[in-house]
Amino acid sequence: MDDGPDHQRKELALNADHAAQQSLLDLQAQDSTLAQLAHRRRSLPEHARIAELQEQVDEVDGRRIEADTAVADLTRAQTKADAEVEQVKTRRTRDEERLGSGAVKNPKDLESLQHELVALERRIATLEDEELEVMEQLEEAQTGLRAITSDLDALRTDLGQVEAARDAAISEIDERVAAAEQDRELVVAKVPDDLLALYDKVREQHGGLGAAALRARRCEGCRLELNGADLREIAARGEDEVLRCPECSRILVRTVESGL
Repeated sequence: MDDGPDHQRKELALNADHAAQQSLLDLQAQDSTLAQLAHRRRSLPEHARIAELQEQVDEVDGRRIEADTAVADLTRAQTKADAEVEQVKTRRTRDEERLGSGAVKNPKDLESLQHELVALERRIATLEDEELEVMEQLEEAQTGLRAITSDLDALRTDLGQVEAARDAAISEIDERVAAAEQDRELVVAKVPDDLLALYDKVREQHGGLGAAALRARRCEGCRLELNGADLREIAARGEDEVLRCPECSRILVRTVESGL
């Protein structure tokens, strides 16, 4: 888009009451305040802390799921081991009762039954050792799960506190935004539609700064001091003529401190 001197002069043909031009500075102040509040809202330190804590929560919760699965698996293993021990003990008790009842008379059958009892005793001892090992593993896994759960609870508490602090900060900012928007509407009512449209266009093109005061021969938009020729041209313009900074093209509002 052509933004050279001729194009700017066409836009400079716009006239507006000087008081309305002064209102642009108030409008710019409100818009700058709103931009600062929006930046502050996005940049709250709580956002980064929440992301950090959430990452930690996710990592620890993953470990909790793994630990919980291990406990569940070991609990099933212990239940199975208990059942196997009881099953073999029940068989041993039955064989002992048969042996003690005298019902088995055949020597060969008696010998076979005695051998089976010896084998059952060995089997019970093996199963009880395995059962004890599973119990120890289960106890260790439960201890680990409790520790991880405690860490997770602490992290979630911290996360909740930071989220509450963030929400409080956002609430305060939003209140200030609402007040600034109300003030802005009051200022907008003082600015003609064509001047407001130009201001919005320039503000969009120049990083949110559409109007700036001319103070001490310096544009407060680009912070550059205007040369003598530009100042003489500005001084020759009518009070109601809307000016643009020759350096940055923002709307330039003359003040009693312009130094013209």
